Amino acid sequence: MMVQEDDGFTSESVYRFFNQVNNSQYQPFIQSLLNYKQQNELEDWLFYQLIRYAAEAICSKQKNYQYYTLYKWFLLSKSGYASALSIKNDRLLFYVQSDENIMNIPYHFRNGKQYVCLNYHDYQEIDFTKEQFLPLLIDVPEATQSFSYRVKKLPSFKPESYSVKNVQFDYKQKAYYFKLMVNSQVEKFFTNYPVVDFESYFNVPMSNVTYTSLIPLLKEQVKKMSQAKGVDYLMHFTRYAFAFETDTKLYGKEKRLTPEQTLLNNFSDCEDRAALFFFLVKEIYNLPMIAIAYPTHVTVAVKFDTPLGKPITYNGQQYSVCEPTPQAKNLKIGQTIPALKHTFYEVVYAYNP
Repeated sequence: MMVQEDDGFTSESVYRFFNQVNNSQYQPFIQSLLNYKQQNELEDWLFYQLIRYAAEAICSKQKNYQYYTLYKWFLLSKSGYASALSIKNDRLLFYVQSDENIMNIPYHFRNGKQYVCLNYHDYQEIDFTKEQFLPLLIDVPEATQSFSYRVKKLPSFKPESYSVKNVQFDYKQKAYYFKLMVNSQVEKFFTNYPVVDFESYFNVPMSNVTYTSLIPLLKEQVKKMSQAKGVDYLMHFTRYAFAFETDTKLYGKEKRLTPEQTLLNNFSDCEDRAALFFFLVKEIYNLPMIAIAYPTHVTVAVKFDTPLGKPITYNGQQYSVCEPTPQAKNLKIGQTIPALKHTFYEVVYAYNP
């Protein structure tokens, strides 16, 4: 599978690469990747991370970015995923076919199907209205499968890869302290994870070690509380155990942190806290919830047996707003941020156990 790299990278280099690798004995290597995927129940996004590591081992990204990208494309295609390449000069864009709603990254349609760019982050801004990339038409008959960005299970990490993070917050004039187990490898897996729809985003799980360092402790704290007071406790934990900062200041763009990333990072915004709060309520109480998006804010409302405050009615059910992001005023359950009371909102995800 090792290809002699051209001095100058062109579209002919791509066809030459494919012909050589496609005529090599690549099948055992592909099968080993697929076996690992099956044995470890890797979903598509995590399988792609495995392919990135495999491609890096064959051809270093730093040494030759174009051929590193070609190996990723070849391995993903031969693993059965519909993917595509486009080129302009020596810049190579790598796309995968996905039926999901993916935001903030380029996409195009080919044969009526959506293809999403997997490596756009490696380039500076590309103005597609001014720059025309040439599609490279290479037939890979086995590449028919659609790619999913949904992540419903994280891999098992080695225990020694975790570190302790101390978390503290106050509730009802009492200080609470937690020692969480967090893993920086989780951050690596989601470094280039795109902005996905809220259903996919709100259902990204935690790794087992982080989960068991937090959820049992929270259950112990709320077990003697009423349901409403317990949810209020989780709301205050999400508000005040972590410092707030906007994505624009932190990353220069919108970036949604998974619940475990929010625990891991020192700063997070309203979307990150909404996802964490949703996760905590789901795991501890498993109540119906809706995610509410304003033009500049995201929050969560919970369905209790008896609504609290001024409820929001959605599909005939009443939900009480539980604001998980710190505000100038300490909002109670059922209270909306005053500045948003007359602002248009959209229910972007509804969870029903």
